[in-house]
Amino acid sequence: MNCIFCDIVNGKAPSEIIFEDEHVLGFLDIRPLNYGHSLVIPKIHFENFLDVPKSDLESVVAAAQKISEAIKLSMNTDGLNIVANTGRAAGQTVFHFHFHIIPRFNSDDFHFKPVFKNYENGLMKELADKIRKAVK
Repeated sequence: MNCIFCDIVNGKAPSEIIFEDEHVLGFLDIRPLNYGHSLVIPKIHFENFLDVPKSDLESVVAAAQKISEAIKLSMNTDGLNIVANTGRAAGQTVFHFHFHIIPRFNSDDFHFKPVFKNYENGLMKELADKIRKAVK
């Protein structure tokens, strides 16, 4: 398996580490959407959000919150985007689970441009019923 994030964890690839504990690593993204854009990963390789066991996910979420607070404070941000892409269709390009923490500023030139959809003809209830059934 060739994984750049595993290489970073093992010290085989360069990175600017901003946080580390027994289970989690946080480092600056080499292709930031805004300066300070950081990644938070479990040290153990899991392909995506759906593969991470609850105990490992709790460690990553706690670290992501801590790093987010530090970014907001140190960079005086107006906000943050915290994103996890799961699967190629969602934009995942490194298949080692990670959160992106993207510092946001009122004056930045980075915009999400969603195209919102409308539910029609009972589709909302139909999909909700399917999801509720799968959750159980």
